[in-house]
Amino acid sequence: MEPQWAVGLMTGTVLDGHIDVALIRTDGERVAEFGPYELVAYPDEINAMLEQALAQALDWGFAGPDPEVFARAERVLTLAQADAVRRVVEGAGMGLGQIAAVGFHGQTVLHRAPVPGRIGETRQLGDGALMAEMLGCDVVYDFRSADMAAGGQGAPLSAGYHAALLEGIGAPKGTAVLNLGGVANVTWRGADGAIAAFDTGPANAPINDFIKSRGLGAMDRDGALALQGKVDEARLLQRLDHAYLAQPYPKSLDRFDFGFDWVEGLSDADGAATLTAFSAAAVGKALDLLPERPTRLIVCGGGRRNPALMAALGARAGIEAVPAEAVGWRGDAIEAECFAFLALRSLRGLPLSFPTTTGVPEPMTGGRIARGR
Repeated sequence: MEPQWAVGLMTGTVLDGHIDVALIRTDGERVAEFGPYELVAYPDEINAMLEQALAQALDWGFAGPDPEVFARAERVLTLAQADAVRRVVEGAGMGLGQIAAVGFHGQTVLHRAPVPGRIGETRQLGDGALMAEMLGCDVVYDFRSADMAAGGQGAPLSAGYHAALLEGIGAPKGTAVLNLGGVANVTWRGADGAIAAFDTGPANAPINDFIKSRGLGAMDRDGALALQGKVDEARLLQRLDHAYLAQPYPKSLDRFDFGFDWVEGLSDADGAATLTAFSAAAVGKALDLLPERPTRLIVCGGGRRNPALMAALGARAGIEAVPAEAVGWRGDAIEAECFAFLALRSLRGLPLSFPTTTGVPEPMTGGRIARGR
């Protein structure tokens, strides 16, 4: 088919107060053109409501009726994200009639990976039907549920898009993609085109939560605190014995699966340094699980802006790590672009997940489609 314009939306579990909005022209197999990208700020009251929803989701744990805040948060975030789509599309001099689909990921409030004898569960807030009604174009949403119902991890879903990006730049063998969001995930591509992907461990979430708990802001901006601190090597070594890190893939995480309680008692700087070292060292252990260890990582997601974390990848994971911009990619846009790409795949009935990425028994289509006018 001819490539078409699609919009992708993403709000990560780090709750940075923004909606990522990206346009690409794609057929769901390759990217023909990269369009506008914008970070659109949420009003403060929406971000506060989402923080409340995440906190209540932990207590809810998929048991019993939804917390009341879910419905309120879902409506306001859907309205805000629909407005963001309209703003970015029209700001680019385009009309919504030119958009084949919007890939609306929604806000993940809880993710529980499958275990033997129990399928996993995941919950994203986002009303695709309401967005389709507001925008008048097709909206693809609820990307993860079908995968999990089939026994998959429901994450990561970015592998197919990462592989398309690697193909687009003719990346040499040994190059993998690392996304540093609330958690970290890696995509590996073999010489034969085979792909593997999984969550490596924590990335920014425990660091951010630690910084907030100390009343020092929302994040360790520019890694400044970690760079002043000293890693507690004994605590780090003990933490690297965590069972998840040795578990074979496919595997996935919730942003709360790794906390920061294990660095309590350390100074602000030493705690930040130790958490940062752990996120990087966990990546190193993950790379050892792949069929062939990569020699270079192209890094996307907010964590690539943290010099302490990027340096730790070299020191603790033993690999060259370069930001996405070094190869011409838009590092902040990649996750949103991914859901535009997946939306077109969903419309075409192409698989979104694979046995070697989420553990489904066979390549799986996914996503619910809400038709526009």
